[in-house]
Amino acid sequence: MEEERLDSTFKKERRRKNKKKEMEAMASEKRLEAGDEREGSRKRRRKEKLLEEAAEDGGPRAVGIDSEIDGRENEEDSNQNGGADAARARDVDSVNPPDDVEMEPNGEEAMRKIRKKKKKTQLAKEAARAGNRGVCYLSRIPPHMDHVKLRQILSQYGEIQRIYLAPEDPAAQVKRKRAGGFRGQGFSEGWVEFAKKSVAKRVANMLNGEQIGGRKRSSFYYDLWNIKYLSKFKWDDLTEEIAYKNAIREQKLALELSAAKRERDFYLSKVDQSRALSSIEERLKKKQRLQEGSVKSPEQLVSQPVAKVIRQFPQKQPVAKNAAQNKPRLSKDILAGVFGAS
Repeated sequence: MEEERLDSTFKKERRRKNKKKEMEAMASEKRLEAGDEREGSRKRRRKEKLLEEAAEDGGPRAVGIDSEIDGRENEEDSNQNGGADAARARDVDSVNPPDDVEMEPNGEEAMRKIRKKKKKTQLAKEAARAGNRGVCYLSRIPPHMDHVKLRQILSQYGEIQRIYLAPEDPAAQVKRKRAGGFRGQGFSEGWVEFAKKSVAKRVANMLNGEQIGGRKRSSFYYDLWNIKYLSKFKWDDLTEEIAYKNAIREQKLALELSAAKRERDFYLSKVDQSRALSSIEERLKKKQRLQEGSVKSPEQLVSQPVAKVIRQFPQKQPVAKNAAQNKPRLSKDILAGVFGAS
């Protein structure tokens, strides 16, 4: 609903501006038409006057003057119409300017010079203001105090531009929290920039070593100010120091990251080497098993020729019929006597 309302208001405003431009264009056209009428009446009066003067001199002279006046009026009319058309075109362009309108080179260069001059003057004023500022240093920031409360207390002595409080060391913060102290964000030191040097000097001389005070319920009521005016110290010096510390910290972090990356790459390379060695050992063991013949591949079985097995059985000797017939028959009595005698 809010977006629809904004769209409707925007459309109304645009229609109002377009209507205003159209009214201005119509007014300019009416002014041009009125000027044309006045110019035509003035030309007619002038022509009549010249004709009266020429009639007194003679007829042929009057005809020549008449033709000359007509030619001059035609030229003036053409020039006037061209000027009017150009004026109308300028009015129309001002009402509905085209998208690809470009400024003249001279005008654009002049605007650029004006902008540069304004920027230079602003920079000069800002440099003069920065040269007149003073910075105070706070060696200790009481607990429960932040930049908002510090600005609220010190702003009653003079105008303050910027405040920077250095955060506390994380190890000290953890130690304080474990001991049961203040559990919020603490600050170790701070800098305050006043708009005037005289105010910064007066504040440092007046508050250094004094009780912070304020409301008795505040946690830093009994704390003391540790503030000093820094002579010939600018805010840019502080920002340069902070930027230098940040650059050193980023450089150390980059070195640590590069060392960790080298260690990781070395570990991954060793892992790849161990995998390659294990695969080589497995291939060697497999090759040894194949050579021993414990496992024959089907290709080897197909390549070797199959040996034919020839079995040899003992053959029975044929018995002659006559030999069987001529064989003596032993009776039971003879056998009994032979075995009994033995």
